[in-house]
Amino acid sequence: MSGVNEIRSTFLDYFRKHGHEAVASSPLVPRNDPTLMFTNAGMVQFKNVFTGLETRPYTRAATAQKCVRAGGKHNDLDNVGYTARHHTFFEMLGNFSFGDYFKEEAISLAWNLITKEFGLNKDKLLVTVYHTDDDAANYWKKIAGLSDDRIIRIATNDNFWAMGDTGPCGPCSEIFYDHGDHIWGGPPGSADEDGDRFIEIWNLVFMQFEQVTSEERIDLPRPSIDTGMGLERIAAVLQGVHDNYDIDLFRALIRASEEATGVKAEGAQRASHRVIADHLRSASFLIADGVLPSNEGRGYVLRRIMRRAMRHVQLLGAREPLMYRLLPALVREMGQAYPELVRAEALISETLKLEETRFRKTLERGLGLLSEATENMHEGQSLDGETAFKLYDTYGFPLDLTQDALRQRGIGVDTEGFANAMERQKAEARASWSGSGDAAMETIWFSVRDKVGATEFLGYDTEKAEGVVTALVHAGKLIDKASQGENVSIIVNQTPFYAESGGQQGDTGFIYGDGFVIEVTDTVKKADGVFVHQAVIREGKLQNDDAVELVVDHERRAKMRSNHSATHLLHEALRETLGSHVAQKGSLVAPERLRFDFSHPKPISDEELRKVENIANEIILQNAPVTTRLMAVDDAIEAGAMALFGEKYGDEVRVVSMGTATQGEKSGKTYSLELCGGTHVRQTGDIGLVRIVSEGAVAAGVRRLEALTGEAARLYLEEQDERVKAIASALKTTPSEALERVNSLIDERRKLEKELAEARKKLALSGGSSKADHEVKTINGVQFMGRSVTGVAPKDLKPLADEGKKALGSGIVAFIGVSDDGKASAVVAVTEDLTARFSAVDLVRIASVVLGGKGGGGRADMAQAGGPDGAKADEALAALAKAIEG
Repeated sequence: MSGVNEIRSTFLDYFRKHGHEAVASSPLVPRNDPTLMFTNAGMVQFKNVFTGLETRPYTRAATAQKCVRAGGKHNDLDNVGYTARHHTFFEMLGNFSFGDYFKEEAISLAWNLITKEFGLNKDKLLVTVYHTDDDAANYWKKIAGLSDDRIIRIATNDNFWAMGDTGPCGPCSEIFYDHGDHIWGGPPGSADEDGDRFIEIWNLVFMQFEQVTSEERIDLPRPSIDTGMGLERIAAVLQGVHDNYDIDLFRALIRASEEATGVKAEGAQRASHRVIADHLRSASFLIADGVLPSNEGRGYVLRRIMRRAMRHVQLLGAREPLMYRLLPALVREMGQAYPELVRAEALISETLKLEETRFRKTLERGLGLLSEATENMHEGQSLDGETAFKLYDTYGFPLDLTQDALRQRGIGVDTEGFANAMERQKAEARASWSGSGDAAMETIWFSVRDKVGATEFLGYDTEKAEGVVTALVHAGKLIDKASQGENVSIIVNQTPFYAESGGQQGDTGFIYGDGFVIEVTDTVKKADGVFVHQAVIREGKLQNDDAVELVVDHERRAKMRSNHSATHLLHEALRETLGSHVAQKGSLVAPERLRFDFSHPKPISDEELRKVENIANEIILQNAPVTTRLMAVDDAIEAGAMALFGEKYGDEVRVVSMGTATQGEKSGKTYSLELCGGTHVRQTGDIGLVRIVSEGAVAAGVRRLEALTGEAARLYLEEQDERVKAIASALKTTPSEALERVNSLIDERRKLEKELAEARKKLALSGGSSKADHEVKTINGVQFMGRSVTGVAPKDLKPLADEGKKALGSGIVAFIGVSDDGKASAVVAVTEDLTARFSAVDLVRIASVVLGGKGGGGRADMAQAGGPDGAKADEALAALAKAIEG
């Protein structure tokens, strides 16, 4: 039993047998400690349990916690590769008691594990205790049988742990392994303690006090235990090696590096292979936990780690990107224990390859320019800050790379001049925003960004996190605090709240802290990466540097995730149905609905809409994983990814893919592939279903779909179903036969309307029931049939006039139809023999003027006009008679 994977599982199984809950490793980005850049110890995820802010259903726990120390005060980056035990990524094995057992059982569990389960020689072990901790010393004598000379009392803070200036604290007891007198070094506390002979393998923290103030310390009511044992260190001991890089895990990774480069891990190249192996682990695990390379915060640390490894790849002579080719070896070694590596393998591989490809171009270009700029410089001189900044700003060559490249020649860099050039550029950017009104108020965000930097967004992986307030803004000005009832813009160092972008609305939710409750009503993005929480203080008061817990409105976020992912599916379904000319022209992703604007020259038929909807729902039913990769924007578009309208992209983009195409040219390939920075469902099945509720034009050549997903779509369909049932009930039939019944009623109505129209025409032609109305007048030798009618549609007046001409044989016919709303339509017809004397157009215009109209049109034998005043129909007929009379 000496392989890393076996050691890890043996540790967890041992404590599981002793009543401990085996708790999975927490992410490398801490969710409950905003003061940490990365998780750097096993107790981080239990911090709130120890302080009493959180309770869990167990009082004993054991973990194998992944940790990174590469930024902030815990920064081992520069030592990695050159020492036996420095790593950027390591695993910490630990057992914890939350007010359950204490010193005696903790010491017993530790001693039995390392001597019985792991089989270490007792004579090779010694321990340290805090100099006043007699209890711990006596337990070591009683349980392990250690003599006083192997229980070393340490009076320094090395053996006293504290969570902070105040809070839980207590003495420690460390277990050391003696690698033998062939290695230089002395036991802890001796003058030679910095040697490598005695190596600490396990630290037991006895959390028994609370530091109330700098002067006051009291006993904790429920003392607890926190331990940490480096997996790499104990593996080295159990595998009989002194160097962590000689354990099985690192041997496998270094062997892969040797095979890929063709360079043995010997001599000067030994350190390069070690750097590559270590940094491959830290970079891969950070990417798997949602950190992506950037120029800010955690992303910047990741980029430094990656580029340091890639510089060593270059030193080994590799001509092509190498890191991503080593990833399968890491997944083989650690993927079973950490399945997130397997799930994120594609994202990690793409990110490593992209970063190394870009870095090689940056390195080649920068080194060439740097060589030109320093060709006449000598050892002891310094490169001016302006040139260093130009390399950084124009060519993307980082300052630390400039310093590294020049260090071997003994040439320095004017860092103060570099900082001045950087500040001058920022000032110019701020000045470009100067103005009045909203533009002037926007300049505040440049000041905020200069002061606190960009916000770390954690919301791809979590909806809850802790943070620290870094700035408060009200009415365009920085303020120190805000009180109950006030509206305020809050900036936090890290947040799970999504800021409105790419059509997706910003998150809402709550911010909690010591004595305050804050409602977040919207989240927006300002000044290149500052996430602004627009909020109302509901209880208490808030001030800068307050620790806060941020909680996104889960239900609202879930609905927007579904709607956003459905938008992608509808986009591709539209392209498949209507053609590749379809392109997104805008979108809205809200919790209650989605709106999608796209290019298309004509209305979409009902059949096409059904096809689009069916295709999208087929992909939803696949319940396929929704995956995200980081790619160069050009590579992503070349691979078929669609860019979203109005979105601004940098050199690196998130590419979201979902579903598998089942037909057409893409059959068997990824169905939807888009550039997108929004939040999405984890599986397509999480969308539930999508229902298109409307389609229409919004501009020339632009159509708009509106759709619902999930519960909203279900409720919509339920409402539609209830309407159908109500209609069927009113028709006294079943829902399945309702349409047939409605069509039958429509046919009956059309038949009756036709019969009624014919009856009205006959009635109008006959002149009604009054005999006087039947008479045809002769005026100026011309027969004139002039009548006003009601109940006759305007379209039926011309057929009536034709019938009138036939009845007269020779003459002039005029019908004025009066509608229910009092408006009039006039038709005048002239038989062919009279068109030389009378024009129907001239006559109908006379009638139109009387009816309040503006004339009419038609032919000499038939013309039609209208007017708003049907009450003057008889006057219009009289005007026609007078015109005929001459």
